[in-house]
Amino acid sequence: MTSTPTPAPPLPIAYETSPDGPRLLSECRSSVRPALAAAVGRLHPWVGEMAAYSLGWCEAGGAPSDTGGGKGLRQALAVLGARAAGAPRGAGVTAAVAVELVHTFSLLHDDIMDGDATRRGRPTAWKAYGTGAAVLAGDALLALAVETVAGAPGPHVPAAVRHLSAALHDLVLGQADDLLFETRPWTGPDAVGPGEYRTMAERKTGALLGCATSLGAVLAGAPATTVASLDRAGRHLGVAFQVADDVLGVWGDPAVTGKPVHSDLRRRKKTFPVLSALGTSAGASLGRLLSGAEDLDEAGARRAATAVEEAGGRAAALAEARRHLAVVDACLEEAAPAPRTAADLRALLSFLVHRDR
Repeated sequence: MTSTPTPAPPLPIAYETSPDGPRLLSECRSSVRPALAAAVGRLHPWVGEMAAYSLGWCEAGGAPSDTGGGKGLRQALAVLGARAAGAPRGAGVTAAVAVELVHTFSLLHDDIMDGDATRRGRPTAWKAYGTGAAVLAGDALLALAVETVAGAPGPHVPAAVRHLSAALHDLVLGQADDLLFETRPWTGPDAVGPGEYRTMAERKTGALLGCATSLGAVLAGAPATTVASLDRAGRHLGVAFQVADDVLGVWGDPAVTGKPVHSDLRRRKKTFPVLSALGTSAGASLGRLLSGAEDLDEAGARRAATAVEEAGGRAAALAEARRHLAVVDACLEEAAPAPRTAADLRALLSFLVHRDR
């Protein structure tokens, strides 16, 4: 018998659905692609092939293809964030290339750490090329990202390198916490709390989004207050994203998410809805279920999902995402971009907020 998930509701916040989001993502990707391809072209040919494969530009073995890769969120945030700070176009493109390289590096290594065999419907790089090769490709992309920023023109390059390095430091801290969460118990004094999870998400996901939104401003020598507002906007967007993804990981439609129903629960992944539910009196039975030695079968995962919802976990997660998105909006107000840029940023956020995967 196959269970039917209850669809995750949209996040009812101030942003209305905008048709301009896909257009902005496409335009920003197109404007960045030549510089990103030129950067990847400086790598060793074999390493460059693995990078191109991870970016969706070729098949394993190097045959050209265009699987689309990701949405290009970080590239778009970098381009629009630089524009919001009044930075020249080149600063936004440089920031977008550097951040996309870091993002691709992190996915290469994350897939190895998590043991994930597929990404976007294809074998992950470590499955296609081998673990050692994928580690090497990730290392090369990280070095190339730093080189990209260090080679930019202008007097503000040292500050930009420090800004990128700080985001990398936070990203590693967040990844370390995420891995350690797997070893900690579900209940008791050593259990992971929602506050710890929030900090992890702000580092692992938010730090790079904050860097994307603000790095072009740093390269252009924008005021520190503008840089800080753009960075905070990206960081809070990262937490909202992570929490929204957690909701989809439990209740999302497999036809839309590409994941089996209740996939995160089956993996016993510590997500915000689950951790919020465990902190309530109604979450005691959920803690016992998740602490069991046996793998959760379909019936067990269904019971766990019901328990999370009845204990208020889904409602708490949606409220958390809304709270961070409200902060994003306030930070964009502080940055005070030109009206056209402000409209583009809100259109992009509208599309991302109402995304279904």
